[in-house]
Amino acid sequence: MTGKFVARVMNEAAVALSAFAYFCYGESLLQETISMSITQQPNIRLVNAPDYRDTYANSIQIRVSVWDFLLVFGRLQPVTAQEVEVQNFQGIYLSPQQAKALLTILEQNVRQYEGTFGEIKLDPNITAQQGQIN
Repeated sequence: MTGKFVARVMNEAAVALSAFAYFCYGESLLQETISMSITQQPNIRLVNAPDYRDTYANSIQIRVSVWDFLLVFGRLQPVTAQEVEVQNFQGIYLSPQQAKALLTILEQNVRQYEGTFGEIKLDPNITAQQGQIN
């Protein structure tokens, strides 16, 4: 990776962190985060929990209530030519604020990906469907 690319990613991460802080904790922490980012970048240490695992999902279902968003991750597998099965393996609850912060970060990353690798094409039949899309 080039130094410019890394610097841009770090800057975007700082912006996303500020947005996340505002969504989760309000204006006071946002001002503290902005002043901290101007004077000094915090050292971020990522630590995986003992039960952390990477896995692949090709199905995400989203359920919404007044209080939260539930993202259910699964794997879609064909059973027959006319039937598929989704094996759900993880559900993650997010507050509405965290869901919106996630949307912002995903949009930034998709734009960056498409800027590097080209447009991500979706099947027009899938995007026109109403209801569940796997």
